[in-house]
Amino acid sequence: MSAENIEKKYKPWIIGLSIAIPLAVALLFSVRIEGYDTHFLPPIYATINGLTAVLLISAVVAIKNKNQQLHQRLMTSAIVLSALFLILYVIYHATSDSTPYGGEGLIRTVYFILLVSHILLSIGVIPLVLVTYVRALSKRFDKHKRIARITFPIWLYVAVSGVLVYIMISPYYV
Repeated sequence: MSAENIEKKYKPWIIGLSIAIPLAVALLFSVRIEGYDTHFLPPIYATINGLTAVLLISAVVAIKNKNQQLHQRLMTSAIVLSALFLILYVIYHATSDSTPYGGEGLIRTVYFILLVSHILLSIGVIPLVLVTYVRALSKRFDKHKRIARITFPIWLYVAVSGVLVYIMISPYYV
């Protein structure tokens, strides 16, 4: 299959997932499944975010050292961890009320700037990650490299800011 055909094959999936994932996450805030205690999930999915950041940095080091196979494995693992994060995040928020942030003053402003930027960039990074990955699958490494230079810092920011948001709100979990 040609590179163009591979990209054409995955394009509907990229568009569909880029729309469906944020919509599903937004809808979960109106759904409440009672009877499940999932209070243990936030530190787990924060850890997953941290591990994703480590994998992303390791993948960049691997490709700079021309270890394409390791780079591919690390990036695939980062995508799997991101999907696992999303599943756990959805389960937690479908079974638990949102935790209000209790900080005051400047730290409150910092928290909300971090949270809003994290949320907005987490939506935007979905199609970037998928397009970057498909370009690698289709062996269009010139195009892959160009978009990866945009995708990497955004994805890394989302992973790291997710950990910071957790650290900042963790004292207020019930």
